[in-house]
Amino acid sequence: MLTIEKLEQYGANTAEGLGRCFGNESLYFRLVGMIPGEANFPKLQESVKAGDLDTGFEAAHALKGVVSNLALSSMLRPVEEITEKLRAREQADYTDLLAQIEERRAALEELCK
Repeated sequence: MLTIEKLEQYGANTAEGLGRCFGNESLYFRLVGMIPGEANFPKLQESVKAGDLDTGFEAAHALKGVVSNLALSSMLRPVEEITEKLRAREQADYTDLLAQIEERRAALEELCK
């Protein structure tokens, strides 16, 4: 079961996230629980691996918005980094950043079970 304590251990700024949900813990938990299944995770992985930096940027930017709004700080760091690199259309090895994002997504998915 998802709790404030588990989310804080995960690295979420729950006070900030709850503030954006008007203090409604139930709403916050429901929204956080939707994140692991967010369609932009596989879209980001697939497009970057295929070299489609434009589609990768769109997916990363969308993820950055939802992750930021829910104050999932530990996931936000690598998502912000890849978003900015893709915004600049930087030709780079994104393997490490993609792995960090997937690791944080999987950890959140485990918390939400």
